[in-house]
Amino acid sequence: MTQTSFQKASQWIDAENAQDPNIEIANGIEYPKELLYSNRMYERLLQFYPQASEAIQIASKAQHICRWKIDRSSYPMDRVGYLKWREELKKFHAKTTSEILEKAGYNDEFIARVCFLIEKKLLKKDAETQLLEDVICLVFLEFYLEPFVEKHDDEKLKNIIKKTWDKMSENGHAAALKINYTPENFELIKSALEL
Repeated sequence: MTQTSFQKASQWIDAENAQDPNIEIANGIEYPKELLYSNRMYERLLQFYPQASEAIQIASKAQHICRWKIDRSSYPMDRVGYLKWREELKKFHAKTTSEILEKAGYNDEFIARVCFLIEKKLLKKDAETQLLEDVICLVFLEFYLEPFVEKHDDEKLKNIIKKTWDKMSENGHAAALKINYTPENFELIKSALEL
């Protein structure tokens, strides 16, 4: 059976992310960090919005593709440096993904759409960009809030939670409140949002 363009693209994205030298442990198993993130994004997207288009499915998988190749420490360690790093990453993720999609046989229009989504253009105005942002925030709250809790004080954490919440749609908010948080983290979220 011949592979579809989607199957090829998915495998190649996974193969790129599998090269991440950074390891994260989930359920006692070691994973390359960005491969784990990619899988979490894709699974959460299909759980949150099962009818997601092919373009957004690929964008979810490639959101952090090869992220380790542009190190945060190569930019000034301030707000301006952080924002510049994030902008460069978006372009890098889009370019890396577009090369894979071209090789997989997608047309220019489809590739442009995936890049548009990865670069999170027209947030709050484009429904699929908003959907991707919701999924990013849900994955953060479910899997990556805890490491932040260990590093920051309550005020900083409340600020992070509020900023995350502000990026989400109402559907995103409803899904976020159903995540199985630790009791302490759920209290922190309720306090930050004044629920």
